[in-house]
Amino acid sequence: MKTHEKTEARHGRGESGHDPLGELLIDELSDILSAEQQLIKALPRMAEAAQSDELRTAIQAHLEETQEQVRRLEKAAKELGEPLKKKTCKAMEGLLKEAGELMDEHKDEPTMDAVLIAGAQKIEHYEIASYGTACAWARHLGEDEVASLLHDSLEEEKAADEKLTDIAESSANEEAEEEDKD
Repeated sequence: MKTHEKTEARHGRGESGHDPLGELLIDELSDILSAEQQLIKALPRMAEAAQSDELRTAIQAHLEETQEQVRRLEKAAKELGEPLKKKTCKAMEGLLKEAGELMDEHKDEPTMDAVLIAGAQKIEHYEIASYGTACAWARHLGEDEVASLLHDSLEEEKAADEKLTDIAESSANEEAEEEDKD
C-alpha cells in the first residue's frame, strides 16, 4: 500500500483524498537524496585537501556512511511505495559551492583543515535538520520502518558533526591560529 493510501486509511480519507504531509515527506526524501548524491561527489575532493590524517580519515569514513544513507533513502521510498522525485537540492548545492570557494582561497595554507571542518559542519547541520524533519514526519504518519531508517542516518550525521568538533578543538583550530602568529 502506498504512503498516501496508508495515511488516507488512518485518517479516514477516501481514494480521492490526498495526504499533504505524506507528499511533503516524499519531497523531503527526494531533496535529501539529491543532497547526499551531491555530497558523495564532493567528499573525495575534501578528503584530498585535508592536511591531517585524522580529518582525511573522518571524511573518507563519512563518504562510506553517505553511500549507506543513499541506500536507506531508497529503501525508505520503497517502503513508502512512492518513487523519489528527480530534483536538485539547492541548499546542498550552495553549501558545497561555498565550501569549494573557501577551499580554493586557502589552498596549501595551514588553515585548510579549519576551513574544511567549517564547511563540513554547515553541511552536517543542514543534514541533521533535514533528517530530523523527515523522521518526525514519518513517525507522525505511522511509518515506523521509514522513521527508523531516517533515525539511523540522523544519528550518523550527529556523530559526524561531533567528530568534526573534536578534530577542530584538538588540532585544526590551533594549527590555523599558529599560522597567524608566524
